[in-house]
Order: sequence, then C-alpha cells, then structure tokens
Amino acid sequence: MTSTTIPKTMKAHIYASASPTLEANLSISTSVPTPTLSGPNDLLVQVLSASINPADHKLPALPGLIRRFAVKLPATPGMDFSGRVVQTGAKVDSVAVGDLVYGRLEPQQHGTLGEYIVAPLKAVALLPKEGVTVDEAAALGVAGLTAYQTIHPNVKQGDKIFINGSSGGVGTFAVQIAKVLGCHVTASCSPAKADLVKSLGADEIIDYTTTNVSEALKGKGKVFAMVLDNVGMPEDLYKASDDFVIPGGKFVQVGSPMSLDAVRVAATRVLLPSFLGGGRNKYEVFTINHGPDDLKLLGEWVKEKKIRVVIEETYEFEDAPKAFAKLRTGKNAGKLVIHVGK
Repeated sequence: MTSTTIPKTMKAHIYASASPTLEANLSISTSVPTPTLSGPNDLLVQVLSASINPADHKLPALPGLIRRFAVKLPATPGMDFSGRVVQTGAKVDSVAVGDLVYGRLEPQQHGTLGEYIVAPLKAVALLPKEGVTVDEAAALGVAGLTAYQTIHPNVKQGDKIFINGSSGGVGTFAVQIAKVLGCHVTASCSPAKADLVKSLGADEIIDYTTTNVSEALKGKGKVFAMVLDNVGMPEDLYKASDDFVIPGGKFVQVGSPMSLDAVRVAATRVLLPSFLGGGRNKYEVFTINHGPDDLKLLGEWVKEKKIRVVIEETYEFEDAPKAFAKLRTGKNAGKLVIHVGK
C-alpha cells in the first residue's frame, strides 16, 4: 500500500434529512472524518470534480426504512467523480498514487461531494493523458454507463431506436452512443432542446409538448428494435410499443417519477399480460453495473471525439444546493458539474 499525506478530517456537504428537499438540508462541514480504505482493492481518491444525477436527490427522499438500508446518516451525496489517487490498497497494481481517475460509486455515506472518497478499483478508469478534461470525466459515470449499458447489448448496426427524453444526462449520451453503434435515432424532446439533440446526431425529433408521442410512434409501424425510456411518461408508451417495436425488441426503463404511481405502472408492465393492460415486448427496468472497461471505452470515445460530454453548467463547491435545485427542475441540457478540489 502506498499513499501521500492524508488529513484526518475533510470538507464535505452533508445532510441528515431530505425534507422538504435535499438542497434545503445541505450544509458544509470541515470536520467530516476522512474515509479510510476497507479492502486491498480500494483506492482513496481526492475528488476534483463531481457531477450529480436525479438518483442523488431521489434516494435520500425515499421512506425511512428503505433509505436507511442504502445510506447511513449523516451522509454526503454524489456518485460521479474525477480525482487524484492518494492511497492504494495492498493488491492494487494497475493504478498508482498521483494518477487521475474517474468513475462511479454506489450510494454510500461518503459521496463525491466531499474532498475524499473510497472507490473500489472496479469502479474507476484512468483518465486519458489528453483530450478529456476533469469536468468531462466527472460526468461520464452514471449517465454515460447507463446509456452505454442499456443500448450496446440490445442493438446492432442499422437498427432503429427510440429515445424518450433525449436532452438530459442519460439522453445526450444515449443519442450519441446509438449513432456510434450505427443506429437510426428517433428522439423526443422539447422545442428548446431540439437543436442540441439534432447536433448530437438524432435523425428524427418528436416534440412531446405538441405531439402525442405514442400515436406518432405507432404511425411509423413496427420498426424499432429498442425503446430507451428516460422519462416514464406518457403512461401508455409501453403498451403502445406493441405497435411500433419489432418482434424480439426491447423496452428499457431508466428514468421515471419517484412515486407509488410510478411503481404501480412498472409493476403493471412487468406482471400483467397484454390483454390485462401489460405489453407483449420484453420490459426491463435497468440496473447499472460497475464497468471499468465500459468507463475506459467512453473516455476513449470522448478523446477521439466520437461522443462529446454536454455540460450545461459548472458550479463551485459552495453552490452545490443551486446545482441540485437546477437538476430538480428536470430542464437541464446534459450534465451539471460541481468543482470539489483544486
């Protein structure tokens, strides 16, 4: 195990409640104990930049028993990061102290809006030597992996894919990744985001503010190999996919409102046969996996300019509550990045 000098305490945003909102409860503490390595394959990373995702504020807002099972309070939010390795576990030989890395944590007590995090080696990739900034790398974790891991296994070159909600964090990556993989992309977004989504490679745009998305897709016939739903609305989209997804195609749910009604809708889709309100197409609620090779590939694609990281805004550390307030509106284009270290 090697390391540099590590302070006993660190600066971090902490919360003990998410009522009425997470951002209303965030405060900066300068005396949070610095986390320590717990295994031989762990890394202690000094965080430079972090990006935030809807799950970062939705998880703390879950009912008490469910939330306590995942995260012990008081806690620091954040899963995505880029930073500098300051200590390595005894069995780590592929990453060295001083290396710049990026990746994604599982939800935990010491999240990425603190100066130091412990990350398992399987959750990180080395930052390319050039062509990818620290801020860009910080935005790749949850959203980039989600887009890649949902699309890559389910399409082949020439397939048509529909991406519902194409201008947020996952959506902006999904459009580009689908194009890199040779797909024809139909995407839904608002008129304000249409130019951005077209610039990312979308072949067709559906304006969900003026168009019945389900009916518009039905009108195209059974042509789509996959639906990636980042929104969870309209509620009838999965049932309607019987008329626009090809036999053997798949409907993958990523985003949805965090509510009992959303759970009901998902359960209906999974459990009910078509004649009782379900659908005929395979329905999957996506679960993200650690993927160091996937992370590395995404970084290489950014370096090679095959995809770009859309960052709407960056925030300084003390402005993290403003970033969460923006994220909660659901109107951000791409990612929001927070500067944590220097």
